[in-house]
Amino acid sequence: MSTIDRATDAGAVKNREPAPERVESKRRFTPFVIAAALSLVGLADALYLTVQHVAGRSVRCTVTTGCDEVLSSPYAVLPGGVPLAALGAFAYFAVFSLATLAAFGYGWARSLLATVVVLMLAATLGLLYLQAFILEKFCEFCLLSAAVTISLSVILVVMWWMRRA
Repeated sequence: MSTIDRATDAGAVKNREPAPERVESKRRFTPFVIAAALSLVGLADALYLTVQHVAGRSVRCTVTTGCDEVLSSPYAVLPGGVPLAALGAFAYFAVFSLATLAAFGYGWARSLLATVVVLMLAATLGLLYLQAFILEKFCEFCLLSAAVTISLSVILVVMWWMRRA
């Protein structure tokens, strides 16, 4: 390596400013990492409820009082006896996978992620309606899932808004 090359390398080390592309890449990367982490919270919640349902155990609430009533209602089971929480677990796993792929630059994953989260939000709003006005009971695990889904929706809306600006 010549003296000029060493001097150029030394100058590059001293003036380590992030390249504009790196800053933009980090800005795009971070929301997807947050979405992936949030989806793991939802996945853990949904898996817990699925296991409890399959094992035939009732779920006890510590904050609210309606967990057993909500989770044993006919609305908590899909046709064929599949617990609704299992569908939630599948959806959260899909969000985790798609957010991870989107973080690594797969554009198609970003579009599919938005579609899955919109569907989850629609289901969440319907289930919140059922808890509030039909069952008149709330399950804290269901409310946690709703909070995660709404948070995922907010992240995607903010990302969309930032891309438009």
